[in-house]
Amino acid sequence: MTKKLLFVILTAFVFSCGGNGGSEMAKWEAQASRVEIIRDDFGVPHIYGQSDADAVFGLLYAQCEDDFRRVERNYIWATGRLAELEGEEAIYSDLRANMYMTQAEAIAAYESAPDWLKELCVAFADGVNYYLATHPEVVPQVITRYEPWMPMFFSEGSIGGDIEQIPTRGIKAFYENEPTMAYLDEIKEAAQWEVLEEPAGSNGIAVNGEMTESGNAMLLINPHTSFYFRPEVHVVSEEGLDAYGAVTWGQFFVYQGFNEKTGWIHTSTQVDFIDEFVEEVNTGPDGNLVYAYGDEQRNVETYEVVLNYKTDEGLKNKDFTFYRTHHGPITHKIEDKWVATKINWDPVNALIQSYSRTKLGNYDEFREMMDIRTNSSNNTVFADSEGNIAYFHGNFIPKRSTEFDFGKPVDGSDPATDWNGLHTVDESIVILNPGTGWIQNCNSTPFTAAGEFSPIMADYPTYMAPDRENFRGIHAVQVLEKTSSLTLDSFLDLAYDPYLPAFAALIPELISAYDAAGSENKEEIEILRDWDFKTAIDSKAMTLAHFYGMMYARTVGSLNRFIDHPTVAGNYDQPSNDLLVKTFDASIDQLESDFGSAQIPWGEVNRFQRLSGAIDANFDDDQPYVPVGLASGTWGALAAYGARPTETTKRLYGYRGNSFVAVVEFGEKVRAKSILAGGQSADPNSPHFDDQAQMYADKNFKKVAYYKEDVEKRMKERYHPGDRK
Repeated sequence: MTKKLLFVILTAFVFSCGGNGGSEMAKWEAQASRVEIIRDDFGVPHIYGQSDADAVFGLLYAQCEDDFRRVERNYIWATGRLAELEGEEAIYSDLRANMYMTQAEAIAAYESAPDWLKELCVAFADGVNYYLATHPEVVPQVITRYEPWMPMFFSEGSIGGDIEQIPTRGIKAFYENEPTMAYLDEIKEAAQWEVLEEPAGSNGIAVNGEMTESGNAMLLINPHTSFYFRPEVHVVSEEGLDAYGAVTWGQFFVYQGFNEKTGWIHTSTQVDFIDEFVEEVNTGPDGNLVYAYGDEQRNVETYEVVLNYKTDEGLKNKDFTFYRTHHGPITHKIEDKWVATKINWDPVNALIQSYSRTKLGNYDEFREMMDIRTNSSNNTVFADSEGNIAYFHGNFIPKRSTEFDFGKPVDGSDPATDWNGLHTVDESIVILNPGTGWIQNCNSTPFTAAGEFSPIMADYPTYMAPDRENFRGIHAVQVLEKTSSLTLDSFLDLAYDPYLPAFAALIPELISAYDAAGSENKEEIEILRDWDFKTAIDSKAMTLAHFYGMMYARTVGSLNRFIDHPTVAGNYDQPSNDLLVKTFDASIDQLESDFGSAQIPWGEVNRFQRLSGAIDANFDDDQPYVPVGLASGTWGALAAYGARPTETTKRLYGYRGNSFVAVVEFGEKVRAKSILAGGQSADPNSPHFDDQAQMYADKNFKKVAYYKEDVEKRMKERYHPGDRK
């Protein structure tokens, strides 16, 4: 049966929490009177509400004050309306969103939610709508009214969520009937250049009292996101909410942070939780599409949707018919076979898990929350005031037959390939209070997460932890194995250790090649020969090593041969001395061409610059900047700083890596220090647009004001939503 779905823009949504009349404004004003926002000396909003819903109302209002455009864009993207903003090239992103959940399904999910969650969803919508009502100068670009069902599209909190792991290029090829191989070739070509991009992910480190001077557990919260992806917030209610940390723009829960008793940091996981099913699709006797499943011929669900897109002449639209089997939507083809991609899609429970996580008091409560099992794309590092530290590798892990390789597409017609429920938390990889006294995860294998007390690989199915080791994981273990008596400040020193293990492997090999083959760039080789493999603002060796490493990635290949187990590393070809020397010479040529010299300090090349609050930031070599001594996570930098040139610049400008960072100590009272890349506000006229930029470069973290008396000591503004001028 065909299900008709029609998206009509700039009209009232089919579901609404009320009209825009005076009674609605009176309701919003009454709720605003129950909310107090205190801005501290760095512009961080501390939101206090009588109820959780009041606090959520204030939280969304404050987010809109700081960067409405990022709140707006997240929901334009999530609800499948990006092409209305960016044009036809984004229409397959919109189609992908609708393939996994239509507006009607989002409304149904909202209506099925428990009452307390509905109240929070209403408060989300009211907070944004009240901001727009009190700021008529802010003109929405696509969504003119926010609705309580919208968070169903954006429920998990990670970067883009699971859905962005499904390439829109494959969807476009299928629904435009393009040749399969053409799109696969494009995917492969793009993958060859991924090594040059700064790795997305995070670092999480927890240490117990035996590792600290105070005897209290401590936690490093170190997400590596695109800059300005999450602001710093503190949200409090009289119903037990008191969470501090980073919130993804437009969401109503602290995603990575802490309360007085517990703290949590998510790191991106490689757990296999997304699978592709190759379907046998045919035309049934009644003319409908059917697919084989065991001895059955099941009907393919067929949907029609109309999507709008922006043009120079105004909005136009395009009709699509998309398909689903019980495995999920049809997302692409392999040769002539249709492929369905199955992911976790349980928005109500995902929101319940994401929000309830922020209000828990100890490990036992946190462990019970994990039983909801919707935190699919993340690992979690945890610490609490009772001294516990813990690690959860993934959370949503489908049970599958080990007879099949789910790292590849499987036969959807074979019922034996179906998911068989989810692994319990106890069946997955969990570390609790290991004998090392520390736990680390840097998007790396869990089998080194706690040194000799790490889990054993053979005890788990391959799909549960295909994560490889990386240089950040190696670096974290190195520093933790020789650490003791940590304070907040020395914990920061650990998190910013300047040693780069990738170059400790790469540079000696280059020097040996030079000694054997020779090179005209003797001075630069001698600079590297004397280097201690530590990054610094004034280091010329760091500049040489970075550009050589980037050239190596382009011309020689992956650095994984320095990391992988010998049985795997044996599959790599050893580059010749001549190739290594030629690669180094090419990097010197690039430096001299771009900068006039290869011997320049790292801080002259590696920069932080924030010129505007635009989502797509621009940079300018002639404008003021802050020199940065940090380095890429690719080289094993724990304090990752991804920087690159643009089409109009030669210098490298930071765009991803350390964004919001915090170190937290749990004792009788919680203590913390934090930093943001740039500042809290996207408004260049705000004093908090870039007031943390130099501090960020200098590792000069600010003290977190958590308790009300401390917040009031540092208070710069106090107001109710709607009152701020």
